[in-house]
Amino acid sequence: MAPTRIYVKPLLRLIADLPVHGLSHITGGGLVENIPRVLPDGLEVVLERKAWRRGTVFDWLQREGQVADAEMYRVFNCGIGMTVHLAPGNADRAVGILRDMGQEALVIGEVRTGTRGVVIA
Repeated sequence: MAPTRIYVKPLLRLIADLPVHGLSHITGGGLVENIPRVLPDGLEVVLERKAWRRGTVFDWLQREGQVADAEMYRVFNCGIGMTVHLAPGNADRAVGILRDMGQEALVIGEVRTGTRGVVIA
């Protein structure tokens, strides 16, 4: 799997065209620590694990290191470099804008009322 690079220009275009509620760069802290930083109290994100392809390097790391799922999501991005938070009605348009600008983009979850965390289903 080739590394995914997120460029600023596509994100600036997206923000100019749509009301973006938040962006999460998934670096140290993985999925479960970075996403909650942009959520207001009373909301959480539910990620559908089967919605994205996880690179084989993550499978290898987990297997060889005997790393639990929860720890994988806490430490690694598991194939997700950036999340964009916006209204569900804007999701298809956002994916189209990002893809038109050469970015890999897909819907991987939703925001709902909750405890300001991340649930991976």
